[in-house]
Amino acid sequence: MTIVTTTAEERAAILGAVREFAETELAPFAAERDEKHLFPRDALRKAGELGLGGIYAREEYGGSGLPRVDTVAIFEELAKGDPTIAAYISIHNMVVWMIDTYGADAQRARWLPELTAMDGVGSYCLTEPGVGSDAAALVTSATRDGDDYVLTGVKQFISGAGEAAVYIVMARTGDPSGSGQGGGARGISAFLVPGDAAGLSFGALEKKMGWHAQPTRQVILDGVRVPASSMLGSEGQGFAIAMSALNGGRLNIGACSIGGAQWALDRAVQYVHEREAFGEPLAEKQSILFAIADMRTDLQAARLMVRDGAEAVDEKAPDAAMRCAMAKRFATDAGFDVANRALQLHGGYGYLQDYGIERVVRDLRVHQILEGTNEIMRLIVGREMLRPAGSASLQRSGGDQHQRSGGDQHQRSGGAADVRSAS
Repeated sequence: MTIVTTTAEERAAILGAVREFAETELAPFAAERDEKHLFPRDALRKAGELGLGGIYAREEYGGSGLPRVDTVAIFEELAKGDPTIAAYISIHNMVVWMIDTYGADAQRARWLPELTAMDGVGSYCLTEPGVGSDAAALVTSATRDGDDYVLTGVKQFISGAGEAAVYIVMARTGDPSGSGQGGGARGISAFLVPGDAAGLSFGALEKKMGWHAQPTRQVILDGVRVPASSMLGSEGQGFAIAMSALNGGRLNIGACSIGGAQWALDRAVQYVHEREAFGEPLAEKQSILFAIADMRTDLQAARLMVRDGAEAVDEKAPDAAMRCAMAKRFATDAGFDVANRALQLHGGYGYLQDYGIERVVRDLRVHQILEGTNEIMRLIVGREMLRPAGSASLQRSGGDQHQRSGGDQHQRSGGAADVRSAS
């Protein structure tokens, strides 16, 4: 895959366009979308016009081909406008990348023009009820029947369910019991399932703590028949495909945490300048200064870790999976903590919906769970460091992209330039 190399001027133009989109199409409507649970289809189409539907997919079918170091900066800017919609765009981009990277020419021609334009959106279907983080234990089955596969099972916590044009469904083509030959990760294949497939249905909308502006439902496959040509990659490759996509997804969601938290921190800085307590502005109190300094420092550390993970993916570094896991764990923990401290600095006002801080706190909390829980991120890093050659990881060698580490929840014009402007 050819990656576009951007100059400093091109990068600034891209981020400027994304920032304007976030400020005009996301931020002014974030509170209403949260309150009324509105899924912004029109705003997503405008994001597609800007080139945000295939940020790191190839240009042949409408992608922007940008490197991951630019991608994470884009998601940080989007999340300053609305972390929920930024996260949904991340998941959509993960689907686009999977089709672009592993799809046959016919699959790319069929799906990518629609998806990169965001005339249709994609959903990622890995997690199942009762399985959670042990994603390799999934039981959704794909049984060969002549020239078709028949898919049966239930997927849980799926973002975009009921709205997506295509679902990438991980299903077991090996031993249905999940054990023996063809069991575990090696028995899983990936399938492209159209949103209008017969036998495909959806559960009720989940009532969530946050992420109200994107729909989350079960995806129910009741004898869904798809042609064998709908398999993404080769038989038994599905789990590896799913895990490789999660490296980028983890970086994106870390960047979304940073962007949402940065917005909350900026609001807190403004508030402490305006608010007086005990006869002096809050901004003159040493405890407040220290709190703001720590919040800014934590976000900068998270930003650098996410960039390091992005560089690892761009360079195809052997320890990319570990560096992405470290970045995701640190950035999502730091992002939630900073947003929560910003709420505390607002006192009782931070608890009111009018200020927007409580919405961001609710939205960022789930980032510590999805794309692999932060406990799973620790497992990935710990296993890598304790391998026989574990100390070599300190010299950036050895990562394993096929950990049993599926996430619990997989939920997502007007610029002077667009993200394709560097091409």
